[in-house]
This record gives sequence, structure tokens and C-alpha cells, in this order.
Amino acid sequence: MSGETARDSRIPADPHDVLAMVFARPRQAMTAAKAMLADGRGPYETSIAHQAIGILRREFGDLDAAIRELRQAVRLARRSGSPDREADVLATLGIALLQHGRTRPGLSALDTAAALSGGTTRARVLFRRAGARWILGRHGEALEDLEIAAPALLGAGDTVWAARALTLRGHVRLARGSVALADEDFRVAQRMFATTSQEHDSVVAVQNRGVVAFRAGDLPVALDLLDEADRGFQALGTPMFDLAADRCAVLLAAGLARDALEQADGALGHLARLRGQATMRAELLLIAARAALLAGDPGTARARAGEARALFAGQRRAWWAAHAQLILVQTALTEAAAPAGQPAGGVGPGGGVVSARSLAEAGRLAARLAGLGSPEVWQAHLLAGRTALVLGRGREADHHLAEAARARHRGPATARAGGWLAEALRAEAAGRPRRLLYACRAGLALIEEHRLAFGSSELRALATAHGAELVTLAQRHWLRAGRPRHLLAWTERWRATSLDVPPVRPPDDHWLLAQLAALRETDHLLGRARSEGGSSAATLERDRDRLEARVRAATLRVRGAGARDDDPGPGGRRLLAAIGRGRLVELVVVDGVLYALLCGDGRVRRFTVGPAAAAVMEIEFARSRLRRLAYQDRAAPQELARLGDRLERALLGPVATRLGNERPSGGSLVVVPPSTLHGAPWGLLPALRRRAFSVAPSAAAWLRARTAVPPADGGVVLVRGPGVANADGEVRSIAELYAEAAGPVTGPGSAFGGRSTAGPATVLADGSATAQGVLAAIDGCRLAHLAAHGTFRADSPLFSSLLLDDGPLTVYDLERLRRAPYRLVLSSCDSGQVAAVGADEVLGPATALLRLGTAGIVASVVPVNDAAAVPVMVALHDGLRRGLSLAQALCAARGDDVSFIAIGAG
Repeated sequence: MSGETARDSRIPADPHDVLAMVFARPRQAMTAAKAMLADGRGPYETSIAHQAIGILRREFGDLDAAIRELRQAVRLARRSGSPDREADVLATLGIALLQHGRTRPGLSALDTAAALSGGTTRARVLFRRAGARWILGRHGEALEDLEIAAPALLGAGDTVWAARALTLRGHVRLARGSVALADEDFRVAQRMFATTSQEHDSVVAVQNRGVVAFRAGDLPVALDLLDEADRGFQALGTPMFDLAADRCAVLLAAGLARDALEQADGALGHLARLRGQATMRAELLLIAARAALLAGDPGTARARAGEARALFAGQRRAWWAAHAQLILVQTALTEAAAPAGQPAGGVGPGGGVVSARSLAEAGRLAARLAGLGSPEVWQAHLLAGRTALVLGRGREADHHLAEAARARHRGPATARAGGWLAEALRAEAAGRPRRLLYACRAGLALIEEHRLAFGSSELRALATAHGAELVTLAQRHWLRAGRPRHLLAWTERWRATSLDVPPVRPPDDHWLLAQLAALRETDHLLGRARSEGGSSAATLERDRDRLEARVRAATLRVRGAGARDDDPGPGGRRLLAAIGRGRLVELVVVDGVLYALLCGDGRVRRFTVGPAAAAVMEIEFARSRLRRLAYQDRAAPQELARLGDRLERALLGPVATRLGNERPSGGSLVVVPPSTLHGAPWGLLPALRRRAFSVAPSAAAWLRARTAVPPADGGVVLVRGPGVANADGEVRSIAELYAEAAGPVTGPGSAFGGRSTAGPATVLADGSATAQGVLAAIDGCRLAHLAAHGTFRADSPLFSSLLLDDGPLTVYDLERLRRAPYRLVLSSCDSGQVAAVGADEVLGPATALLRLGTAGIVASVVPVNDAAAVPVMVALHDGLRRGLSLAQALCAARGDDVSFIAIGAG
């Protein structure tokens, strides 16, 4: 008897409470439902138990088991003689059938439930039928059900179900583009859930707020809320695949297409293992297709979108099928007609072959999306307009572009910018340059506003991709007009703009600092395991990937300051005044052709260099040869000369002979390449070999670096990382230079047995060169020299690092500096490498420090011959000690070396 009492105590006094527990306390609900079945209750209560288990099976992804439980619950409900009980279970079964991809029987079950029920039960059934109609994209019908259900549930005092109805109405309104109304529904629902014990629904409310933040364009807040929801669902033990879809959508909007594709594919794999919802599989396939297209993988996009469209068609989900078709049309036009360098999904002028059939298909799709009330209808009109332009059908192009341009008045910033792009294309086709430039400015202003919400330098750089074509349209106009000053201004308008924005440093929270420290330790252990052939390497690699994901996720959520410098870019007069007797060469790529804008002597001149693709190929060829030569005692001068001649023709063309004074003491010479050409070994070019020059990511960045003020109290810091050949002699010799005025180097610092101060130079080595110690020492110093192994991560440039005594010092660590060192020398291989992202942005250690205020950097863009680098570094510091600039000191020191360049204006 006592055993029966213990078993019954798990069952609520009111059996209906088991259903209320399903989303609030899922584990407890499963225990109670199984106890009810074991207790031998009657058909009514047993029906409730099977329904609860069915819902839990459905939520955990096992739809086959869920449907079996729910069919049994329906049979028991009929035996109980209660129409409301039968209707309630039928509604639950209808949703499960729909999610399984069995649309017709699912809707039939819901319609039968609506006819059977009355009162509050009918309101709950109508709410669930509205959910089914929302899944199917029948938003008008869903709202009709909700307009009946929500007031009835509120009037009955059914707080939980009324809040759920408002939540669903918010989703339907979002699908129809009514963000403000949706936000109000979600906020009211969240307040209502807060008065109940529905933990699951409370977490869903957090997720929904993340979706609204995403639709409103506040991506850092969206990522933060979705991560909070993810933690909540994990604590409840409930897998939520729609959360994965939401997060992928936010990553796509942030420009992280490859990340979104990986997450969508991972969720699809998990869903398949659980034999989960066919409806959710189709939705994840659709977002994976969109991510693949934006990531430049049209083959994967076509495969994912094709499978999604087939699933949606079988599920009778016309709204969703039309959006899958949109991806297929975008993919087809990308493969057939987009020239190199144009954004994914675009049809560029003169690229490839398109047909009247593709135009008709895009037009039909636009009409279908308009009929469905899709907020993405403008994308189909933009596709049709582009296609019509290529086919020379001006009237049709104008019609579709005008329709697409309507998007500029509503929606998130990126969609409105897309509307302005359509307006700019329309103006270009009509020969209206003023309207063209106005549209380009308006679109870029929207993207700028969108970009300033980000604290992450990665997201800010990626966000510029949305404005790339707007800038190209303006550049093309000024190129044709023969106005090089205006071409320079528009190039600078969107080049390396992430450096224009005041830096937002990650928060000094203990959790993030702990993750960075753990990452260093893991990387250190991983290096040891690999060198020793340890079996733990695979586990450590997984740990490192996990820690990197945590650090990156935390920094992506940092919000921007919402402001930029008052002077975002250089005016022509200001730049020419700063150049004075020197020269600034800004390289510009427009429609695949490389141009050089030569600034100096009070004017800007334009020269045609050649195909941009040829310049990229020559850079890769030169870099590959220099990698081999770096491991020889001495490179053959003839081979270096041949490489330099080829590279100079491809990069500078006719400008090479117009660079003026070759003396190191002559006026400034600055090279400003596009992001795709930053990796060139510029010191190899004959016109630059004996000339003091610097490289800058933009003319604006050079001007800011030029005006940086050296610290009054900053010293010199020398760092020697572990395992660097010849670094001991390099650092010792440089320390002796700075110690001359103060006498000979003595004490433990001379042997590098810890932290020491040699005259004005602080030396960190042999255990003292830790991340914390180095960051503290170089913060605000006058000059820092880091002789440490470097690793450049093209896949994730902000994880590029320098190896210190306790592990890697990443760009994420450097971004935590309060004040960047005024000057910095990085003597390791490839330390000046950057990754091209966004429109014309560069990410890497050097650009991170320029953004923080470093005036100038010396770094290598190719592998360094360690032995040959030592005298170059010593001579460089000797020149700096004598008052030369970085560019002048490097010119005087480098001799035959072509590895190092000066970056910035220090």
C-alpha cells in the first residue's frame, strides 16, 4: 500500500495539470504521465497521459513515437465520451502530423477538432489550427483564427494559452512584415508568462525577443537573446531546432554566411538522428541554401533549395516553396550571369548569358511572392530588373526595379539599402547621374547605421559587403566621367571603414578572460601533444575549437557605440596638402580592372594598370617563390629582379615611373591597395626597393596614423617568444642599442632570465613573456618589438596570434588594450598578413592595432629568413633611435630584404 501511495504522489490532484507541466517541467511531466498509466486510471485520464507523452516525444523530435501515442490518446478520448477531450487530442495530433509532412490528414484533424469543441477548448483548438496555417504560410487564415482565439482565451482568464496565442500572432505579424506590432505581442506575452510557472514558454519569449531584435536590425542584441534562450532550453533538456534556424538567420544578416551554413547543416544532422520534424527539416534546408548562396557556394545552394522546395510542395506549404524557388532563381542567375567580383545573387552588366525564360521566371516569382504577402518580394523584382537590364529590355527593367525600390521605405536597414540599390540601378539605366549618386549615398548611410550597432570589428567589416555594389555604381559613374578626385572620394567612402569607427573593447568580464586563458593553455598543450605524437591531440583540437567558438560568440554580442569619428574620410584638398611633395598611390578595382590614382603636386591623376585578376595571380606567384627563397642563405639577385619586374607591371603599371624622388629623405610615398592586394611583397617592386614607403588600408587610415601623438612617458618594450631561432641575439642587440646612454646591460635581464629593464628598454623573455605581462607592458608604450612565432588564420583572422611563453596572444587579446603602442615591430613570418572581408575591409593583427591608435607598424608579408632578419631589425632600431620614421628607418636598414613593410604612417 505504501508503494502505491508513493507512486500516486507523482500524479497531480488535477490530471489536466500534467499537460500544463509539459512545457514548464518536461522531465516531471513525463514521470507523472507514466505514473498515471501505471496507476490504471480510466480512459479520460489515460488519454491525458498519452497526450502528454506524445507532446514530449514530438518536442524531442521523435515524431513517429509521438503520433503513436497521440492516436492512442484519441481512441481513449472517444471511449471517455467527452467531445472536448477528443477535440483537444485531435488538435495535438493534427500538429504532429503536419510536422511529419502529412499536411492533408493534419489539417483534417484540426478541422474536426474545431467542429467538435466549444468554449475555451475551441479557442485552444483554433490557436493550434492558426499555428498549422502559419507553418503552411497561410498567414491571413492564421490571423482569422487568432482574432477569435486570443480574445476568448483572455476573457476566460486562461493566461498561459492566451499568452501563447499572442506569441503566435506576433510570429504571423512578423511574417507579414509588421515588426512593431509583433514586438508588442511578444512583450505582452512575456509579461503574462512571467506570472505563471511555464518555464519553457518563458524561454520561448526570450527567443522571440531575439527574433524581433534581428528583424529590427539590432544583431548584437539578437545574438545575445538567442544565446540566452539556448541556455534556457538546454537547462530544460528541450532541443529547439527553430532556435537554430533563428540563429542562422541572424548570422546571415551579420555576413557570417559560412558560420550559418555550418550551423544549419549541424542542426540538420541532429534532426535526422532524432527522426525529427519534416517541416523543420525543410526550413533548415532553406536557410542552409541561402547561407550557401551568400557564402559563394551555388552548387550547395541549389541542392539544399531543391530538396527544400520538394519538401515544401509535399507539405502544401506554398509560402515556403516560393521562397525556396527564390533561392533557386538567385542561384541560377548567379551561375549564369554574375561576373567575377559581383555580389552573390546579382546579375552584372555584360557577364555571362541570361535568357528571356529566366526573366519570365523571375517575374512570375515576384508576382507569386507579392500575392503571398512576402516581405522578400523586392528581391525577386531586383532579380527580374537585373535580368531585364542585361537583355536590354529597358521598360521591363524599369518596372521591376521601381517595384524593388519600394523596399527602401520600410524594413530592416539591409533591405532598405537593397531598395536604394534598385533605385540606383534604375537611375543608371535612365542616365540620371544625380539620382544615381543620391541613391548610392542614401543606401550607404543606411548600411553605416546598421554597421555602427556592432562592437565586433569582424561584424563591422563584414557588414560593408551590403554596400559594395552601391560604391561600384558610383565609382563606375566617375570613371566614365573622367573625374579622378571624385573616384578617389567614393573609393575612400567604403574602404577600410571599420578603422574609422572608435573601437569598442570587449567587456572586462572574468568569464571572457578565463576563456582566453583556457584557449592559450589548450593551444600550448596541443602544440606539445603534436610534437610528441601524443594521442590527446584530437581531444585538444576539439577543446580548442570549442573555446574559440565561445570567445568569438562573446565578442560578436558586443554592441557598438553608435557613432563614428566626426571626420570619416579625407577630402581631396586635405589629402593633397598632407602628401605635399610626396606621392600617394590609391589602387582601385572597378568591374575587374585595376586603376591607379596618383595623388601629389596638388592633383589626382588616373592610370589604367590592367586586369585585377592578373595582379592577384602575380602576387600569389611572387609569394610562393619568396617562401622557397626564405630558406636559402642568400636569394639570387637575378630571380628577385625578375619577380619584382613582373609584380610591378601588374600592380603599378605606368605609375611606377612617376613616383618622384627616390631618396629615403624625400617626401612621403604611400601605397593604398584594395583588400585583395594587401598581401603583395611591396618591397620587391623596383620602384620601391630603395624608397621609403608605407602601405595603408585607406588614405583616411594613413591620415589618422600621421596625426597620432607619441606618448610622453612611454618606454621601449622588447619581447622574445619561445623557440624563435636567432631571437636571443636579435633582442639582445636591440636592447644594447637603447642601453648605450645608460651604460652596459647588466643583471638577469642580460641573460633574459625573466623581466628586466635594460636602460630605457624593458625585456620580456624566458617565462616573463606571458600574455598578461606583454599586454601590460606594451599598453601605451612608445615602441614595442615582438620577436615571436606568428600564425595567421585566414579562416578566422582575429584568431591570428603570436606565440608567447604561456600560449598564443590573439587579435582578440590585442583589442583589449586601453592604448595601443605608438609604434610596433613584428619580426615574425607573415605578421603583416591580413584577410580581405566585406566590401574592401582587412582584418589581422596590424589593422587591429591601427584601429586602436598605433601610428606605424613594421611587419612581414612573406616568410622571413631568420638569420638575415637580425641585422635588418637592429639597423631599423638604430634608425628609429636617430629620429627617422618607420618607413625611413626600414628603407635604410633593409638592404636586399623584401620581407618587411611599413604599415601606417609611423
